[in-house]
Amino acid sequence: MSLRFLHMAVVLAGRSLLRNTLRSTLTMLGIVFGVGAVIAMVAISQGADAFIQAQINSLGTNVVTVIPGSLTFGGARSGYGGTPTLTVADALAIGRECPSVASVTYIKRQTMQVVAGGQNWSTSIQGVNGDYLTVRNWPVAAGRFFTRQEEETAARVCLLGETAARNLFAPGQDPIGALIRINNVPFRVIGVLAPKGQTGWGQDQDDTVVIPFTTAERKLIGGEIPGVVNYIMASAHTPHLTAQAEEEITQLLRVRHRIRPGEEDDFSVRNLQEIAAASASASRVMTILLASVASIALFVGGIGIMNISLVSVTERTREIGVRMAVGAKARHILLQFLVESTVLSLVGGVVGIALGISGAWVIAYLAHWPSLLSPSAVVGSFLFSALVGIVFGYYPAYKASRLDPIEALRYE
Repeated sequence: MSLRFLHMAVVLAGRSLLRNTLRSTLTMLGIVFGVGAVIAMVAISQGADAFIQAQINSLGTNVVTVIPGSLTFGGARSGYGGTPTLTVADALAIGRECPSVASVTYIKRQTMQVVAGGQNWSTSIQGVNGDYLTVRNWPVAAGRFFTRQEEETAARVCLLGETAARNLFAPGQDPIGALIRINNVPFRVIGVLAPKGQTGWGQDQDDTVVIPFTTAERKLIGGEIPGVVNYIMASAHTPHLTAQAEEEITQLLRVRHRIRPGEEDDFSVRNLQEIAAASASASRVMTILLASVASIALFVGGIGIMNISLVSVTERTREIGVRMAVGAKARHILLQFLVESTVLSLVGGVVGIALGISGAWVIAYLAHWPSLLSPSAVVGSFLFSALVGIVFGYYPAYKASRLDPIEALRYE
């Protein structure tokens, strides 16, 4: 079958569709909305996944967090963190004896009221050591971090998170060098941390004030037992070593805490890669679900194409008979009607792509939700629309090609 004949079939198909513009347009709507829905839903779903992954990555996918274990008293068990089982010595031992660990920080945290001039704000006060910003991969936007000497002397200096700074100081006001009071203890602001945003579970990381650990322990938060920390964070050399670092930390702390085989740990070690993997898996399932639901519209559009093609075969029965009488073969009739249904679905696919892309942008703009256009979804939905035209247009085309020329000429 020559390319010239195929070109003629496409031209004839275009003319036939243009003769019934309204009917052709209505027939294409199923394809248009199906392709548009697939592209828009995949774009919104992938954008949401990228947003969540970015939030998780802001915490560090190579970070391992160690929190105290639970306490059992009178048959009742407290939750994790219910007993002070972690110490500064544990953190230092992790840094020394775990080969997969690059940096370690230990944190003492408590929510307190902060006052700056006429403003006040309740926020999380975190007493940390010098490796805190390294482990958290958290740059300083303005000012500086506290020095080792300030940490050793328990200096009353602090860094503000972006949310805390915004609520304590007026827009345009430079907080660096300002004096604030934390639980009535004066502190000098020496830096402002770069914005981190929310975690994957909605916690605002920027709503914090960071101070030296020694200052927190001796002058602000205190505690009955010196050296006790609320939790430890360790960063592995690479994300691939996170699981190994988790295992090394677990074994080390079991030895340090004299936990015998079979006994329950008095601490819990967690890493964010598990959360990231779970989020990615949930996103993939949601993307497949949304794309599957949207694909139903493509099948509905295919049924519409088959219906209109069958009507077209009935309306043009005499035309088919005349063409067969002057020498047209069955395959020529088959190709003509098959090309018509395919052109119809391809045009609908192109319009659907434009609708899907613009729809994804509009939804992202109005709902303030991220959108990430997927080239594979665009190409896949377009090819699927062509397949729908071929599959659902084949039966009417085959029926037209099997008509008896004499009976077709007699048809009224």
